[in-house]
Amino acid sequence: MTDTGEQVREQVRQHYALAATQAVTEGCCGSGCGCGGTADVVDERFGAALYDATEVAGIPVEAVAASLGCGNPLAVADLAPGERVLDLGSGGGIDVLLSARRVGPTGFAYGVDMTDEMLDLARANAERAGATNVEFRHGTIEDLPFDDGAVDVVISNCVVNLSPDKAAVLAEVYRVLAPGGRVGISDVVAEDRLTPDERAERGSHVGCVAGALSRGEYLAGLAAAGFADAEVTFTHEVADGMHGAVVRARKPV
Repeated sequence: MTDTGEQVREQVRQHYALAATQAVTEGCCGSGCGCGGTADVVDERFGAALYDATEVAGIPVEAVAASLGCGNPLAVADLAPGERVLDLGSGGGIDVLLSARRVGPTGFAYGVDMTDEMLDLARANAERAGATNVEFRHGTIEDLPFDDGAVDVVISNCVVNLSPDKAAVLAEVYRVLAPGGRVGISDVVAEDRLTPDERAERGSHVGCVAGALSRGEYLAGLAAAGFADAEVTFTHEVADGMHGAVVRARKPV
């Protein structure tokens, strides 16, 4: 990875370490700590506002407070009992805990995160929730700490756009999925008309905007990694020409 990539990763790590700390100490994500976050405005394009209140009932408030994403990947992942699920950039653990409910006692939900503070928060949230079919591992999404074919479904909530090496992320997702496995990712995605510089003008990297792929770039990246049936569907606008989106794909059998 280039020095620029390392700098981006460290910037992201520090940003979300602060978010984890503030979720515990302040009961919220604090000032500008997540995608689109600000101290004074509840941004309904990001975070807990994108979950139905009944869906998060019983989930620890700390996990909900640390929800910093741009969508609800469980709404499109269509999880089934007994499946093994992996959440990329699992943060405070909200999507892992919700996944664990969906897959039931015969399934399992994993989370991977590179931020120690988020991992500590997620493990504490799992204990509070009494979840036994979950595990959180330390690692990066460009080098996942899982064996080949280890999971049936990969989800992620506004994290892929933060990576400085998205081709590596998609290759790793393909590797850890079992044949026939599928992807259900929420992410920020740009319209194809926007150049990288124009995306950067619309928001910061840690704010989930500047590092976003365009729709065409996402589809090309999924195809290059080996995925089939890839689609990118815009759900809501987060800036001019930038959208929260659902990304789906399948690993061929």
